[in-house]
Formats: sequence, C-alpha cells, structure tokens
Amino acid sequence: MGLTASLVVVLAVSQPAWAYQDEKAPEEKPAAAETAAPAETTEEAPAEEEAPQLSLSELYYALDNSMLFLCAVLVLFMQSGFAMVESGFNSSKNTINILFKNLMDVCAGVLVYYAVGYGLMYPGDAGNGYFGFAQFGIGEAGDPGPGVLHPQVDFLFQVAFAATAATIVSGAVAGRLKFSSYLIYSIILTGIIYPISGYWKWGGGWLDAMGFYDFAGSIVVHAVGGFAGLAGAIVLGPRIGRFKDGRSVPIPGHNIAQATLGVFILWVGWYGFNPGSQLAFAGTDNTNAVMLIATNTTLAAAAGGVAAMILGWIMYSKPDISMALNGVLAGLVGITANCDSVSNIEAIVIGVVAGLLVVFGILALEKLKIDDPVGAFPVHGLCGIWGGVATGIFGDYNIVTQVIGSVVIPAYAFITMFILFMFLKVIGQLRVSEEDEMKGLDLSEHGMQAYH
Repeated sequence: MGLTASLVVVLAVSQPAWAYQDEKAPEEKPAAAETAAPAETTEEAPAEEEAPQLSLSELYYALDNSMLFLCAVLVLFMQSGFAMVESGFNSSKNTINILFKNLMDVCAGVLVYYAVGYGLMYPGDAGNGYFGFAQFGIGEAGDPGPGVLHPQVDFLFQVAFAATAATIVSGAVAGRLKFSSYLIYSIILTGIIYPISGYWKWGGGWLDAMGFYDFAGSIVVHAVGGFAGLAGAIVLGPRIGRFKDGRSVPIPGHNIAQATLGVFILWVGWYGFNPGSQLAFAGTDNTNAVMLIATNTTLAAAAGGVAAMILGWIMYSKPDISMALNGVLAGLVGITANCDSVSNIEAIVIGVVAGLLVVFGILALEKLKIDDPVGAFPVHGLCGIWGGVATGIFGDYNIVTQVIGSVVIPAYAFITMFILFMFLKVIGQLRVSEEDEMKGLDLSEHGMQAYH
C-alpha cells in the first residue's frame, strides 16, 4: 500500500474530537453493573433554563430610560446648588428662610405639577389631562424600543425643570418676603404659569408651530424664573439699608465659600439639564449629540466666568469672585437654548457675551435701585433672553422667530407674576414688617436660627 493510501486509512479511523462538533457524539455503552440503577434515582435532573436574551431595542430602551433618570437626579440636585448660592450671598439671619423656600419649591412643586402642571404643559399626550401624566413615547402596544421613554421617567425629568424655574425667584426676593406669600407664588408658577408658557414651545403650542427653538430652556425655564424674580423684586422694594442717599450700599453675603460650592453644584447639575434634554442616548447619532452638548456647556460656563472676572476687574480694580461666579451661571444659561446646534467656538462666544451681560445687568439694577440680592434677573432673565436670541444668530433658526419667542415668554412671566405680587401687596400679605426684617426672617418667620 502506498504512502498516500496509508494516510487516508489512518485519518479515517482516528478522527479528532472537533470532527463531531456539529454532530451528536457517540455514547459509550455503560457497564452491566451500572445499568441497574436503584428506582429512587431514575428521575431526570431538571434542565437548566437559558437566560433570556435582550433584543437590541430592549437594550436601547433600558439605556435611554436609565440615563434620563440619572439626568433627572442631576437636575433635582441643582436645587441644593441654588440653596447654597442664595443663602451664601445673603445675610446669615435669613439662611433658614432661604433653605426652606428651596425645599418647598421641590415638595409643593412636585405635587402641583403632577396634579395640574404636566397636563397643562403636555395636553396632547396626557391620558386624562389632570392628576396624571403624559404617556410620552409609548405606542399602542407599549413595546419598548430606541428613543421610547417610560412616562414615569419623563415626568421625573420634567418636574425637575419645573422646580428649577420656581426656585430662581427665591434669591431675588430674599430677606423681606413672607414665607406664606412665597408658597403661594411657588405653587401658582409651578402649576399654572410655567406649564402654560412651556406648552407654547415644548407642548406643541403656537411658538413651536412658528419654529421657535429652545433646546433645554434658556427661555422656557430660566427667563421665566428670572423675570418672575424681577417682578417680585420691583413690587417688594429693596431691603432696608440697601440704598441710602441715592447711592448703592452693598449688603455682603455671609458665606462666599457656600455660594462657591453652590455654583460648582449647579455646574455639575447642568450636565443633567442640557445633555438630558436630548432625551435619547443610544445609537451613534445620539451619543455624538450628547458629547457636543456637554462640551459646549462646559466651554460656555468657563468663558462666562473668565469674561465676568475680567470686566469686573477692569471696573473695580480688583477681581471679584461674586462676579465670576455669576459669570459661570450666565454662561450656562446662555448656552442652554442652543447647546446642541452651535460649534465649540460659538459656545465660547455665547459664554463670553453672557459673562459681560451679567455684569452690566447687575450694575443696571443698582442704577435703577432694584434690589436683587443674588443677581437672579441678570443671570437667568437677561442671559436667558441672550440664549434665545443667540440661537437665531449662531444656529440654523429664524432670528425673527427667536426674538419673538425670547420676548413673549419673559413678558408673560413678568406680567402675570407682577399682578400676583401686587395682589399680595394690596391685601397686606407680601412683605414682612420692618421689625421682622431687621430681626431676620429665620427668627421672625420660623422661630429658629441657622447659626448659634
């Protein structure tokens, strides 16, 4: 037999184990002693169940909803930032009052937005309009998929925005507004005022039909809060001793370290505010968009802080940290409307302009003798409008439409809140007495002190 024929015979009788990988391996016949098993061992062992395999659409659904939940938590965390900024920039005798107002903005705001606000803001999606919330993104079959949000997590994200709009006002009216009046304001703004103007854009209303664009709320959230705060500051009047003999008399904040920590917390929370507004995270396009939004947010905040520092340095001959802190917030507010639709360089420009605007805005309030202890209006109102207009300048959106939306929503917030504050003033329920203001709202309104 030749060499080739011998190899064929050897291979045929000695196939390796891999030759049976697609076939059932032959079983060896058990020995005779092993075939007679006891009766109690004849039951077969239960087969192992295979772990369920998730489809790609189910993975996308899980990722989108989990990430939006995380963003909702970050936005909610911003409430602690507002509390730190506002209390740090104000007198120590009003610390508990400010912290309490921020707490109730969330607690009362969540309930009233659930009961009324969400149905007003998203009436097209709401199941029964009130005492419930929208079935956003869920189809008839309720099948999960990419870009589909569970209504519960959508509510959590939206209610965190509503609470943010309300709490902006707290700092603008600090030190002289009755706590009961603030609760009335907070409930009305969260349950009615904010949801109506929010519907005009995000709920598919007339501004949305015109093509007005506000990605994450420079106008819808921040300008509403800023102009509501301006209305409150005007109707209330300045704190005792804030202006004397026609000149401005600064009332220094009691804890700048606390205010600085608050700004850093707000900056971190903004990564839930802006990137979260993409509302979807799975897939290449969504991932790319979220990374652009996050980077633009960072650049604008940094540029705002530097610009405000430099301008304040030039004007006052020394660098002022309070100006720089407000500059960071101004840059964040300015980029919020357009963070998804501008380049990195444009984001820096938007932040620089916002940082300059906030300094000029603070000076303008002093000239007009309007007392805004934390600069809520310059940061959120003035720079909120800038964000809406900048979207038309740098983004691919009609500038006329952007100007209309950037004027109408703040004007609506200012007029409605001015009427509310005036009503409370007329009935004698707006401002605390002079004696109580001098004592401090912690003692006069709450009977306790933050520091001993």
